[in-house]
Amino acid sequence: MTPASSGRPPVFGAVVDDMTRCAHYRGPTDIIAIRFACCGDYYPCHLCHEESAGHPAAQWAPEQHETRAILCGACGHELTIAEYFAVTACPRCSAPFNERCALHRDHYFQPSPS
Repeated sequence: MTPASSGRPPVFGAVVDDMTRCAHYRGPTDIIAIRFACCGDYYPCHLCHEESAGHPAAQWAPEQHETRAILCGACGHELTIAEYFAVTACPRCSAPFNERCALHRDHYFQPSPS
């Protein structure tokens, strides 16, 4: 777990640095943590949650996409899920996010109805 600093919420799991990178995803743009719908805690990735939360993950429903559930590891800004889906970098500090995270979106978010 990373301690909450500067008013940031704590990030749980196999965190390896202050920018929320973890043992599983630690590239230069792997700087977000996701608040899990099941427990309200931030984890860097689904694997960190699986390894340390002690309960199954729950996905955010489409009607919850205005919830602040994405933490920028660079500046600590909390984005809503809808904001996160619309950007490739933090709207506050411009730090780029890993666009390949979209490949794992189903671990965190229910698909929107078609």
